[in-house]
Amino acid sequence: MRRAADSIGSLLRVPTAGLVGATLFFCMSMTPSLLPRDWMFQGLIGGISAAIGHGVGVVVAAACRRWVAPRLSFWPPTDVVRTRIHLGLRVFCVVASVLMLIPAVAWQRRLADIMGTTPPTLIGYSRTLLLSAVIALGIIAIARGLRDESRWVAGLLMRRWRVPRRIALVAGAVVVAVVTYLFVAGVGVRGGYAALNWAFSVQNDTTRDGAVQPTEPEKSGSPMSKASWDSLGFEGRNFVSGGVGAAELSRLTGRPAKEPIRVYAGLESAGDTASRMRVVVDELERTGAFDRKTLVVIPTTGTGWVNPTAAQTIELVSGGDSALVAAQYSYLPSWLSFVADRPAAAAAGRALLDAVHERWATKPANHRPKLYIYGESLGTQAGEGAFDSLADIRSTVDGVLWVGPPNSNPLWRSLTERRDPGTPEAEPTYADGLVVRFANDTAGIERNHGQWLSPRILYIQHRSDPVVWWSTDLLFTRPDWLAEPPAGDRHPSMRWFPIVTFWQVSADLGNAAGVPDGHGHNYGTQVLDGWVAVTHPAGWTDADTERIRHALVELRGHDGPEK
Repeated sequence: MRRAADSIGSLLRVPTAGLVGATLFFCMSMTPSLLPRDWMFQGLIGGISAAIGHGVGVVVAAACRRWVAPRLSFWPPTDVVRTRIHLGLRVFCVVASVLMLIPAVAWQRRLADIMGTTPPTLIGYSRTLLLSAVIALGIIAIARGLRDESRWVAGLLMRRWRVPRRIALVAGAVVVAVVTYLFVAGVGVRGGYAALNWAFSVQNDTTRDGAVQPTEPEKSGSPMSKASWDSLGFEGRNFVSGGVGAAELSRLTGRPAKEPIRVYAGLESAGDTASRMRVVVDELERTGAFDRKTLVVIPTTGTGWVNPTAAQTIELVSGGDSALVAAQYSYLPSWLSFVADRPAAAAAGRALLDAVHERWATKPANHRPKLYIYGESLGTQAGEGAFDSLADIRSTVDGVLWVGPPNSNPLWRSLTERRDPGTPEAEPTYADGLVVRFANDTAGIERNHGQWLSPRILYIQHRSDPVVWWSTDLLFTRPDWLAEPPAGDRHPSMRWFPIVTFWQVSADLGNAAGVPDGHGHNYGTQVLDGWVAVTHPAGWTDADTERIRHALVELRGHDGPEK
């Protein structure tokens, strides 16, 4: 029992250098990032940052003892001086960590004011200290356990095979690192992925309260549909049962309206991707989608979710003379698909657009509908994956609206990196906005008054959206958007810190859609302004836009909660 207690104590014992590094990284983690963080998110990031800082502190101290200290005439100090230094540094670390709560809460209150969320209290936020300490100590204990295992392997190599000590230590570290990686990547990641896929497949069989099988022939899942109601999945059933009919559209817009078409195929609508695409195309033919004025392909996010506000926007602007088509490609929600299976999104987007475009291209050019692409979040990655280049987009569709694109999107990154000189990364201008434009908000859509050729391509991206700005590059490289003067809803005190900023923005991902409209990954009715800009309907006025905006607010919740 005592031996076990001693072992635990040795694992949790923190050297002064490690404590100083941990405190520095913890204090940096308390600075503001893109979105407000509650004490739990801050505790998580504070703990991870402190553990990393502990490691940095230990390594720096070891390097100083080996290469710097021998050259200093006053080193080493006496035992009394050494004890006072260690005690003073430890007291300083504790006091600094506690005092850091004061500016941290002030920063979070400022962010809460900017975004209209509930501000934290100093007493409530103080819980982050304890949580950060527990997480940091846990990570440190695991790291030390792995270190001890590598030393055990090294000792085995030295005793049994007479391997030289330095080589044995390196070999031990490599063996433990490889075994740990294989375990995490094999058992942990693959096993976790399989478990999550199974768990979310169970949810896929459920139906949201209020979602009922449509009776209109214009909807997939209806009695006349080739895609059965049961096969559409949770999000597919939400999609086809949502929206409003022709009579309600006419009331909201003040104009005659048609019954909107919504076509969807779930994972269980057919056995493989090619078969599901045949179902989609057959549904488009059955519903008369190719006779409508507007046909919109919507590559989905993860589970097949389609933003209900976006779907309603398209139908309201077109007066129901539209067909929306989407398909499910995964059981996993967007954020898990983004982490675990991003290539699947691109492949699904290409399969969907290719199938629809191939049939669309067979129709007479003067009678077929305008073909558009809409995508949001991971759906933009699926949408981009359908094309080989910007020229390919322009030759294939009549317009594109992409909202909240992930930083890893190849086309988005290419256009952003090749932006016009002097324009900011946060809201770039590409080729004078002649074809592609970027906007942070409604006003930004119209900031470029030059010619905008058709087909128009528009990215809408908030300055505070972590989905847009999260990248592993944040670990060791300051991005241009953080070197630029703060604007919009970005906190003026946000700074880039190596390693720490990466974890801050990673935490922001967890709350990306948990902030009010117009901030983070919540774009609200800005989709309307973007859609009007991309499609530029004939005779459309600002009064029409505001009428539709009011209708969207009235309809909020009609299609159920967003992802």
